[in-house]
Amino acid sequence: IVEEIRGCLDFLKCVYTVCGFTYELELSTRPEKYLGERDVWDDAESRLKLALDEFGEPWELNPGDGAFYGPKIDITIRDALRRAHQCATIQLDFQLPIRFNLSYNSPDGTERRPVIIHRAVLGSLERMMGILTENFAGKWPFWLSPRQVMVVPVMPMFNQYATEIREKLHQQHIVIDTDLDDGCTLNKKVRNAQLAQYNFIFVVGEKEKNSGTVNVRTRDNVVHGEFTLEDITEKLVK
Repeated sequence: IVEEIRGCLDFLKCVYTVCGFTYELELSTRPEKYLGERDVWDDAESRLKLALDEFGEPWELNPGDGAFYGPKIDITIRDALRRAHQCATIQLDFQLPIRFNLSYNSPDGTERRPVIIHRAVLGSLERMMGILTENFAGKWPFWLSPRQVMVVPVMPMFNQYATEIREKLHQQHIVIDTDLDDGCTLNKKVRNAQLAQYNFIFVVGEKEKNSGTVNVRTRDNVVHGEFTLEDITEKLVK
């Protein structure tokens, strides 16, 4: 059981680290009204404590706030504004297997009672998406962004080259668009892409077309310079 709980905690740490969240751990113990025997609860709580200790992150005790069927580890995340959101939970349930009379044959041939682990990492997906949206303030990281790259030709005569770039990167599963509005100036196109929070903006003109390159800048107007299409594709895919 301890090994399985540790696996849940490691997975949770991986997900929240990628999303850029810090988090706090609480062990919620037996409430006043509960199912089952006290010694079963004590055993479940001791196993969760051991798993938390082995996990190595700070945790606090939250007495009496467990579910009626078992103790649980509640995880509170902090967004960029340091607001708290309780999303993830890991719950140890000894009661349902008893009530459903569940059993399994162990490797040594004996019949044993299983334990159910209720694990929710994201919680409500819709709520998590709202938290992520606020946390990133619309500036999604590249791997999660619905607007990854915008290709901006400097003049209409380079629209075809911009389209070719879009098609090549689209084949690599990159979300990429082109701004072919001939009524907009180059600066206006770049500004529109920045306001739309495209992670990268590729500006292409005669020099880029002749050399098979793109001029790369970010939504924060950081200019990275000229890259071959192969090099920038490799970097983005990685």
